[in-house]
Amino acid sequence: MLIWLVVAVLVLLGLWVIAAYNGLISLKNQALNGWKQIDVQLKRRHDLIPNLVETVKGVMKFEQTTLTQVIEARNKAISAQSIADKAAQENVLTGALRQLFALVENYPNLKSNENVSKLQEELVSTENRIGFARQFYNDIATKFNITQQTFPVNMIATMLGFKPADLFEVTDAAEKEAPKVDLNLK
Repeated sequence: MLIWLVVAVLVLLGLWVIAAYNGLISLKNQALNGWKQIDVQLKRRHDLIPNLVETVKGVMKFEQTTLTQVIEARNKAISAQSIADKAAQENVLTGALRQLFALVENYPNLKSNENVSKLQEELVSTENRIGFARQFYNDIATKFNITQQTFPVNMIATMLGFKPADLFEVTDAAEKEAPKVDLNLK
């Protein structure tokens, strides 16, 4: 009778270990899928940028430094490998694009150019998609991290070498500030 009880406990323990492992694998793969969704949107953004730069290049002859910064930031973002490095490089690229969009506002013929407007609209839409994809990824990655750190699954996660997933964070102090709205007509 005691042997059957020990066998039953071992079987239950084995089933629990299998369930915990499978749960961790499932969350890890969901986080990986979330990252790949971000990657798809980043690729889309990277593909749109050269078209925008090429479209505005002729008119913005005096703004070559900004255009060069955008292309350099794009190239660094493409070559980034880790999630943390990619996030940092993408933040630099976002800043360079903001600067470019601000400069476009100073050129009335660019503001009225249909191609520039479409590309800007596509980039803004892509930025929104990237934001949603990052939010999805962070939600899944957080769930994965919590599961790894919660007793008793943390013992299985540690023994099997699971590592916490990196999260996307806002690192630029300017992005953390609330936007200033001035409705005064001057």
